[in-house]
Amino acid sequence: MSDTETTTETTDAARETGQEAGDLGRAGEQLSTAPQERAVPGSFGGRRAPGPAGALAWGFRETAGWIRWFWRQLTSMRVALILLFLLSLGAIPGSLIPQNSVDEVKVRTWKTNNEFWTPVFEKLQLFDVYSSVWFSAIYILLFVSLIGCIVPRTWQFTGQLRGRPPGAPKRLTRLPVYTTWRTDTGPEEVREAALALLRKRRFRAHVAGDAVASEKGYLREVGNLLFHVALIVMLVAFAAGQLFKSEGGKLIVEGDGFANTLTQYDDFKSGSLFDIENLAPFSFTLDQFTGTYEPSGPQKGTARTYEAAVTYAEGAEGKDRKAVIRVNEPLEIDGSKVYLLAHGYAPVVTVRDGKGQVVHKAAVPLLPIDNNVSSTGVIKVMDGYRNKDGKKEQLGFPAFFVPTYAGKGHGQMFSQFPALVFPALNLSAYHGSLGVDSGVPQNVYQLDTRKMKPFKDAKGEVFKQTLLPGETMKLPGGAGSITFEKEIKEWASFQVSQQPGNGLALAGAVAAITGLVGSLFIQRRRVWVRAVRGEDGVTVVEMAGLGRSESARLPEELAELAASLNTKAPTAPDPEPTEAVPAEGAEK
Repeated sequence: MSDTETTTETTDAARETGQEAGDLGRAGEQLSTAPQERAVPGSFGGRRAPGPAGALAWGFRETAGWIRWFWRQLTSMRVALILLFLLSLGAIPGSLIPQNSVDEVKVRTWKTNNEFWTPVFEKLQLFDVYSSVWFSAIYILLFVSLIGCIVPRTWQFTGQLRGRPPGAPKRLTRLPVYTTWRTDTGPEEVREAALALLRKRRFRAHVAGDAVASEKGYLREVGNLLFHVALIVMLVAFAAGQLFKSEGGKLIVEGDGFANTLTQYDDFKSGSLFDIENLAPFSFTLDQFTGTYEPSGPQKGTARTYEAAVTYAEGAEGKDRKAVIRVNEPLEIDGSKVYLLAHGYAPVVTVRDGKGQVVHKAAVPLLPIDNNVSSTGVIKVMDGYRNKDGKKEQLGFPAFFVPTYAGKGHGQMFSQFPALVFPALNLSAYHGSLGVDSGVPQNVYQLDTRKMKPFKDAKGEVFKQTLLPGETMKLPGGAGSITFEKEIKEWASFQVSQQPGNGLALAGAVAAITGLVGSLFIQRRRVWVRAVRGEDGVTVVEMAGLGRSESARLPEELAELAASLNTKAPTAPDPEPTEAVPAEGAEK
């Protein structure tokens, strides 16, 4: 064989191999709508025309190339996952470090205890993570990346749904799953039977030339797109929740009420786009708080019943309705949710002046400091009191309350059970100016003693006394008295929230999980059935399958399809061997 002939055969073989590879490539194309990776575009290394105009055109092409490359990278799935991971990492300091948007008091306390790290954290905006520049940048880039990824893939997937599965490759034996047999059934009958079988198995199928082309598993791409759309929905819900939310707290004593107006809140926070006019018009009254506790055993003191009975009304003229608010069971009113947060006691006290006139009578809420509801606070008398010289003064009584008194005679006072079994109230007494007229806000549960003097006992110490319900503490020098009444009310603190994005976020999360399940457990695959008549007049049936990813399910499915088709086109018997006829002139 000459060198020319050898070269020609090699070239033909290479051409045939390239054609087969092209057929396999066309057979497997569009199994996914993921964009193809491309190198950095542009005219790097190319020649540019001389002169300023040529340089400008060349620079424009270079810039446009870089922009296209950057856009492809930003809208790729890899970058979207990286941004999603960075967003998750960015949320970690927002959960571990106190945030100004949640509790400014905790932020101030943290800064006081960590003076060295405070300047660093402030420069990194770690006390305002979710409104920081870096977190917002990641958030916006992820949003753009998802949209840029979804739109072209959706358009491409729509085109695939409108089109037909591609025809069979020239050589089905090259595909990863393949089977063949011979049958006496005609090729047209085999193709008709294969078409009916594949459509019955919910394949999209059609006859293309001498083969039936089919495809199944489109829900995989639907799930993929649904997952990405759900992520966008969750991002929108998160943004809406941060921008339009409102959240306020209110402590209410039994018998008192609350109207949903800004001035009624003890504290109130809202998003930057929230409008005060959007506060839902409603009101409610705390009728009774009920708390019962485990009396003994290892769970002693654990709450068994923790609920607030309220009467509420929607709007200015709404009818009164009864409801019970429990932990994790909020009251929903006109788009707002009222949560039960905490509980405590409000002893009723009566303060009288030196002449026996009542100058103050109220239930005073005290704040719990432990699980047994030992509570502290201050009783403040701001108006109506005059001392023995007839001058106006203000009184302050630091208070310590225990619902179940223990420790008497041991130099300490504590509560050993959270229920009102043996209540006691310890009081100290001060007189002077409370400082409430200075215009500077102060904590209602703390006493500023800079302008106050203590009442003193016979030993020259701060006058104090522990009272049981019904007992009275008389102030030294006939300055008056304070009585711990037998009535002890309970209070509950509530949080009123408006979170417009919660429902949207829940729907997005459910859709994301559904889409993820579909994209993980549904396989996109194609099956071809070719039926042609052989040289001996017997039909040769070939079946092959191709999936987007390797899976043991595809060979099993193809085997089932082949077995079903074989019942319609049974295998032909092997031809009988023929005896060889000796050639003329051959030796016998």
